[in-house]
Amino acid sequence: MLVRIHRGTREIGGTCVELAANGARLLIDLGLPLGADAGDTSLHPDITDNGNTGELVGLVLSHGHRDHVGLAHLAGPTLPVVMGEATRAIWLAAAPFVLGPVPAFLSASAPSNAVPEQPAAPRLEHGVPLQLGPFTITPHLVDHSGFDAYALTVEAEGQRLFYSGDLRAHGRKGALFERLVRNPPRSIDAMLMEGSSFGRLDPDGVFPSEADIEAALADALRANDGLALVAASAQNIDRMVSLYRACKRSGRTLIIDLYAAEVLAATGTPNIPRSDWPQVAVYVPQHQRVQIKRSGRFDILDRHSANRIFPEQLAALAPRAALLFRASLLSDLDRAGCLAGANAIWSQWSGYLDEPRGQDLRAALATRGIPLTQIHTSGHASIRDLKRLAAAVNPRRLVPIHTFHPEAYEQHFANVAPKNDGEWWEMAA
Repeated sequence: MLVRIHRGTREIGGTCVELAANGARLLIDLGLPLGADAGDTSLHPDITDNGNTGELVGLVLSHGHRDHVGLAHLAGPTLPVVMGEATRAIWLAAAPFVLGPVPAFLSASAPSNAVPEQPAAPRLEHGVPLQLGPFTITPHLVDHSGFDAYALTVEAEGQRLFYSGDLRAHGRKGALFERLVRNPPRSIDAMLMEGSSFGRLDPDGVFPSEADIEAALADALRANDGLALVAASAQNIDRMVSLYRACKRSGRTLIIDLYAAEVLAATGTPNIPRSDWPQVAVYVPQHQRVQIKRSGRFDILDRHSANRIFPEQLAALAPRAALLFRASLLSDLDRAGCLAGANAIWSQWSGYLDEPRGQDLRAALATRGIPLTQIHTSGHASIRDLKRLAAAVNPRRLVPIHTFHPEAYEQHFANVAPKNDGEWWEMAA
């Protein structure tokens, strides 16, 4: 089996791996680099058959984060695209709120800018092998800030590759990491292991657990007399659970928008907060009202009408509420007059605040006299946990991926074999 990492040997984001065996090729992830524009063709990996290695038989998406799926539309309208069922449902739920066409491999029942659905591809399901051409793929459900995330074992031509995808041990599903360490894939010829924490965390350091984040959010909400503006990703389902639980602990109502309400419902999991739960309210900002009117998707409004609130109710509710926040909501909140005594909490990767949009948000909050604090933990494993995983799998070679610091691997792992972007290499060599 031949392997080529198109991007990721010295970079976090834009991950794409290609395998070739028995005259066929398989893609694992097709992501967009961090902060990049999907329309920048210079960033598109060359997935054509330039080396006579065979036709593509499928694309497997490990999870739904943009740095792993942001270029998946390049796979074309007829290629089988495999992902978890919840990943697909969340993607469809987000589609009415995202500019651009819906990829062909999603459902034709999506908004009207979608193209017709191709024949159904298999779905990733923990421990259930699936076949794409000569490749046998076994998914392993993992703990990650992206819901429904998988590591993958791929076997072809008698060789076995293990792709860690993105994973961690300190989230709400940390037991999945422990299960993987206890019962790892065996006889692995090459392990492609993420190393996002290198350069961000000391080798013996640990990240706060999601339970720690819940407690910190609850403390912050209790200490705040005004509206709490919590900037977090609605697709970070662990964080949505932590925020809802923190609201319950502090006696506040969690206010979400239609996008978040749709994403939470799409998980299909009964113990994840929904728009009709107690202490949840749905506010539809102006830009979403315009989107719904233009698209005619009034069914979305109907689904989340039980706890809907309106602009004139925000000011009265503000002192005992936490709002799932993004910068585009500020004009709504200004008009509602609900920002007196407000505080903001940044509950995402801190690096986003250094980008132009993050700097603009800081300035906008400062202009309004709203202080900003950070309460967050990583979606990726600590170095200590990565060492446990590598020791459990014990691969014949370990290849760095999804990292800015491949040179650090040799200090912590055995059998490290760094590769270059775009380089084909032989598993058996």
